[in-house]
Amino acid sequence: MTELDIALREAKLAAQQLSESWEEINLLYSIGEILGRTVNLDDAARTILNEISETVEAKRAAIYVHDVSSGLLRPIAAIGADITKLQPIAIDNDSSVAATVFRTEQPQLVAEGELESPLESLVRKGAMLSVPIMWTSPTGSVALGVVTLSGRRSSARFTAGDQKLVAAIASQIGTAIQIDHLVKASVATERLAHEMQLAHELQMRLLPSPMVVAPDATCAARVEPALSVGGDFYHLFKLGQGRTGVLIGDVSSHGYQAALIMALTMSAMAIHAQNTDDPALTVSALLASLTDELKQTEMFLSLCYVVIDPDRGELRYANTGHPHAFVVAADGTIERLAATDPPLGLGTAAPHGAKRSWTRGSDLLVLFTDGVSDARDDRGRVLGEARVLDVVKARRAELPQRVVDGVFALVEGHMGRVTPEDDQALVVLRS
Repeated sequence: MTELDIALREAKLAAQQLSESWEEINLLYSIGEILGRTVNLDDAARTILNEISETVEAKRAAIYVHDVSSGLLRPIAAIGADITKLQPIAIDNDSSVAATVFRTEQPQLVAEGELESPLESLVRKGAMLSVPIMWTSPTGSVALGVVTLSGRRSSARFTAGDQKLVAAIASQIGTAIQIDHLVKASVATERLAHEMQLAHELQMRLLPSPMVVAPDATCAARVEPALSVGGDFYHLFKLGQGRTGVLIGDVSSHGYQAALIMALTMSAMAIHAQNTDDPALTVSALLASLTDELKQTEMFLSLCYVVIDPDRGELRYANTGHPHAFVVAADGTIERLAATDPPLGLGTAAPHGAKRSWTRGSDLLVLFTDGVSDARDDRGRVLGEARVLDVVKARRAELPQRVVDGVFALVEGHMGRVTPEDDQALVVLRS
C-alpha cells in the first residue's frame, strides 16, 4: 500500500468520524431547540424520542420518569407502542431493565433474552439499550428517569457511541424534567397562596363588626393571623335587655385545621348564645357540639365567654383556660377573670361560671390571646402581658378603638420586621 493509499484511507476515516460527530452535534442542538421552545414536558419527550430513535435506528423506545410519591417509573413517551398500554414499573423490580438502570444510575446494554420483563415487552424487541436520566446539582446527581431503546433496524448492535450519545441527550432531558418539576411546584405554591388568601378573606368575614352590639356597648376588635388563616377569633352577641355577650377563643395551633375549629365554634355559638344568657350553660352546649371534632383533630380550645348586664351591674363569665381576660376599672385597677375550667377538649366535665360587679360606662373589658403578649422581637425577647396592660391602663378612658390601636402599635413596634409566630386577637368593650 502506497503512502497515497494510506493518506486517502486516513482522510476517509477522518471524514467518517467527522460526519458521525456532526450528526451527534446536530442532534444535541436539535434537542436543545426542542426543549427551549416546548412548555409541555410530555410533548417535548415524544419529539425527543423520535429524534433519538431516528438517529440510532431503534424501532421501539420509551422515556420513563420517576414518580417520587408512588415509587414508580411512569412512561411519558413511547415509539413503536401505544403509550396508554404501557404500565408503570416499580423501581425495585429486579426483572426490569429500566428499573435496574434507574437504581444503579448506570447505562446498560442488555442482550436478547436477558432481563425480560412483561412490563417492557411492548417497547422491547431483542437487545435493549437503557440509559438513566440524571439531574446534576451542586449537591450531587439524582436519577429522574430512564430512556430505553430496542429493535434496531439494521443488524448492527448498539455501540458505545450510541450509549454516549443517548447519555448526553438524557442529561438534557433531566434538565427539562427538573424544570418541569420546579414549574409545577411554583404553580402549586401560587395556587395554594391564592386559596389561602381566599380562606383568609372568608375567615375575616366570619368575624362580626363591633357595631353589632351598638348602642348597648362600644366595642373594638382586631385579629391578625400568623398564617393566611388561623385559630384566634372573637364573637359578639346582642342578647336583649341591654345585655351583651363577648367571646374570645384560641384554638391550639394555627393554619387550616385551627381555622376549621374556629368556624365551627363561631357557628355553634351563634346558636347557643341565643338560647340562654348563662355563660356556663352556653359553653357547656358548645362543648357538646365540638367534642367529636376536637377529639378527631387532637386539638383543644381555650376561650372566655362574658355576658355583661349593665342594668343589674353584673358581669358573668365562663373561662376555659384563657389567661388574658381582664376588667379595667376607672381608677386603673385591673382584675383578671380567672379560669374556671381547663380548655375545651382536655376534659369532659361541664364548664363552670363566675361573676363580678360591673360599672356601667367606666369599666372596660379587655380580652386578648397569647399571640399578643408573646410577640417576640428579632432577639427573641417576649413583649409580655404587663406591657400590654400598661397601654390599656394608660388609655382606659379613651374609646375602645384607641385602646386597640395603642396595643397593636406596641406589638408591631416590638416585633419590627419579625414575622409573628402565633395568631393575635384583641377585643375591648365598654358597656
